[in-house]
Amino acid sequence: MIVRWGLAELPGVLGDVGIDRPLLVASERWDRLAIPAAARWSEIPSDRIVVPPDVDGILSVGGGSAIDTAKAASAASDLPLVSVPTTYSGAEWTPGFGIRSPDRRMVGGGGGANLAAIVYDVGLTLGLPREATVGTSMNALAHCAEALYVEGHNGNADVQALAGTRIIAAALPGVVADGRDRDAREELQKGAMHAGRALSLSGLALGHAMAQALGGRFGTPHGAMNALCLPPALEFNRAHAPEAVTRFGAALRGDAVERVRELAQLGGFNRLRDEGIPEDELGDVAAAASERKGNLANPRPASPEEIEAMLRSIW
Repeated sequence: MIVRWGLAELPGVLGDVGIDRPLLVASERWDRLAIPAAARWSEIPSDRIVVPPDVDGILSVGGGSAIDTAKAASAASDLPLVSVPTTYSGAEWTPGFGIRSPDRRMVGGGGGANLAAIVYDVGLTLGLPREATVGTSMNALAHCAEALYVEGHNGNADVQALAGTRIIAAALPGVVADGRDRDAREELQKGAMHAGRALSLSGLALGHAMAQALGGRFGTPHGAMNALCLPPALEFNRAHAPEAVTRFGAALRGDAVERVRELAQLGGFNRLRDEGIPEDELGDVAAAASERKGNLANPRPASPEEIEAMLRSIW
């Protein structure tokens, strides 16, 4: 994977991976960048993206929804994908993707995106609102936590996960205090990059399984769901991966569960009910979450009843 810093590097990166006529996948807000493209797709997210026959690569600019839409196009066409992330979600690091309709409901998913390169530019994150900043940062932090104990975790992923945890925990409060602070934003972007690398080397576990089940059913932001679901998942895993949870807490400089809750509250994430999640559907969500790959790869998979209890604890 080619990784470069600064949007000025984008033309060279496209040349390095052999893309002359890209399909640009980006919402209309990024038209101000005036990025040349042979074709454009601006419906984000989308479950109906079509790759024109005369393009030779995919270029995505945006957050996780844009990158996932582009990954679906890449997988369908086998064309190389270059991502320019504008949030901290880490979607640029994995070939798997979720397919969502424009109202954000999950309608499918897959894998096999042809990941070629990533270009980071801190300037593209300066206008990111507080809720999206904290939400996508908490998603990145969940990648770090779960990389430490998911089935198949390994030493290389651990190094990236602990580095990402330390940087995100240190940088996020400063970014919330001043969203135009370039240095703090750049640090947060570096932390998210480490988190994405950790994810690519390991995988997802229980917290993500719950977050994905909630977001897929109700169309709620993935970051917000991770911010709320990670604390009970960590509490559950204290009994099944105590050393990993302790290491994660040490990198956060405190108790793992309490520190995650403190960071989540920077974005105003407190309860599922505040995000419009209906209480009477938590049982169905728990059943769906229990069958997701993340739960099955947890140190000990949680039962539907255990997951429902966790969801009720944060409702």
